[in-house]
Amino acid sequence: MTPAARLSAAIEVIDAIDRNRTPAGNALKEWGTAHRFAGSGDRAAISGLVYDVLRRRASSAWLMDDDTPRARVLGMLKLERELDAAAIATLCDGGRFAPEPLNDAEAAALQSRSLDNAPAHVTGDYPEWLEPQFAATFGDDRAAEAKAMARRAPLDLRVNTLKANRDKAYKSLAHLGAQPTPWSPLGLRIQLDADARSPGVHSEEDFVKGAVEVQDEGSQIAALLTAAKPGEQVIDMCAGAGGKTLALAAMMQGKGRLIATDADKRQLAPIFERLSRAGVHNCDVRPPKGPDDTLADIKASADLAVIDAPCSGTGTWRRNPDAKWRMRPGALDIRIKDQIEVLDRAAALVKPGGRIAYITCSVISDENNAQVRAFVQRHPQFAVVDPEQVTLGLGEKGNAFASAALVSAEGLLMTPRRTGTDGFFVSVLARKS
Repeated sequence: MTPAARLSAAIEVIDAIDRNRTPAGNALKEWGTAHRFAGSGDRAAISGLVYDVLRRRASSAWLMDDDTPRARVLGMLKLERELDAAAIATLCDGGRFAPEPLNDAEAAALQSRSLDNAPAHVTGDYPEWLEPQFAATFGDDRAAEAKAMARRAPLDLRVNTLKANRDKAYKSLAHLGAQPTPWSPLGLRIQLDADARSPGVHSEEDFVKGAVEVQDEGSQIAALLTAAKPGEQVIDMCAGAGGKTLALAAMMQGKGRLIATDADKRQLAPIFERLSRAGVHNCDVRPPKGPDDTLADIKASADLAVIDAPCSGTGTWRRNPDAKWRMRPGALDIRIKDQIEVLDRAAALVKPGGRIAYITCSVISDENNAQVRAFVQRHPQFAVVDPEQVTLGLGEKGNAFASAALVSAEGLLMTPRRTGTDGFFVSVLARKS
């Protein structure tokens, strides 16, 4: 397919997303099924265009003064792909499979309009109803922070220290362009161009043998900041597919007791195979079974309870830009209630001198700082550990990381703009002895 034909396909997919209210992934899959002639490179390029439009949906529509699928695609080409009006006109020449030529209004908008007077939610490409939440977290920096959250994310890997070390994995994966991550001592990063296909990491020998796992550097750091130690009793209360469970197991060096559970047993389905591949032998996976509490036997004996809390996922928008436009206020309220429930449950599991690590992939204060403050009010036997003390878990990079992150009395917040990671909030709460 020509670049112009790919552009036409992207407009078609965006139109299908709008008309059918379907998730982007489903719309792309349906388009691929109906157009089997398209090769893998074509599908990757079309997917890249579609997700870039979703990343810059509000700003592209503002730039073009038009909110149609075509207008958003054209605006994205200028804002995200940095093409000038002439280059965009060349793609839209009306030829076979190409978009129709630019009309006078489109050409004028591409040549003269800008985002100079746009409101923050437009410049930052986030839903207007989240304006109070972003203002509470970032203040005047909210547009710049959100704009960084609209960029394409790299592919990060975590080296599994139960089976390998970073130097060895770095050499083994050099052909993929992997480089050490700036903060995590366990991470490798593969930068991805706009039209690039994701490399086949799952087919690499290092992945098949459990030496590396796909995990954003921010998630790696969140696990490291829990300071899980060999010999401890650690509970991963929202284990899901097991990303942080695997990281915790490596930190514990196979020593101690690691329990992984989740309120939704369907989320746990992948964890068994992942634990086996990673060489983890000290993890007890506990799917929920009926009304009985799967952690009833703990009774204030855990050294560490890790809560990778159900949340809005705003910190992961650069990986899933479709989610930010599909998110609704009611969903946020439900997540906040879920967080309260799991925090209160954790309070009864941790022994005196033990700790809770509360983690979200959200940048919204109501899910982060406000939750921590409310928890300490309900459970005065807990106190927030100084976030700068917590960052010592990163070793020699701890102080620099604390300076880069947004540190508050309740914890620390990573963001793409500040730390180059997904958005993660981490708070460690210690139970008084």
